[in-house]
Amino acid sequence: MFTDYFPFGMERYLIGGLLIGLGVALLFVTTGKLGGASTFFSATWSWVSNLPFFQEASLRDSRQWRLVYALGMVLGGVIYFALGLPTETTQVQLWRFVVGGLLIGFGARLGGGCTSGHGICGMASLSVGSMLMVAVFLSTAIITALAVSALGVAP
Repeated sequence: MFTDYFPFGMERYLIGGLLIGLGVALLFVTTGKLGGASTFFSATWSWVSNLPFFQEASLRDSRQWRLVYALGMVLGGVIYFALGLPTETTQVQLWRFVVGGLLIGFGARLGGGCTSGHGICGMASLSVGSMLMVAVFLSTAIITALAVSALGVAP
């Protein structure tokens, strides 16, 4: 049964999950902060924009550790690639990535966080709001995937 869902084995997913868990646990133990990727964007803008939203203390005061957090995610991908580990390519057109990224960004701001913030850190801290948001994320993703498949739209 599992081979249908994990044709290349489960090891890479287990290792990845353990590394993500270790990373967010390390962040929490060292800073007392919950990790999440979507606030990085707003915190980064606090360096260059004078708009009141971007100058809120919560963004200005957290931008240094959020920068390190985001660089760690990028560095993880670079190390993975440098080690020559297996990668996948996609045939998805650039415009679909752009539209998808904008929709995801809008949803993350609307939901008060992203899947990493709510799904990993929020659920680990037993946040009811995060559990609700994850249910919304998953429901929306399942319905969208089923609708797109029913319409015969291929990636």
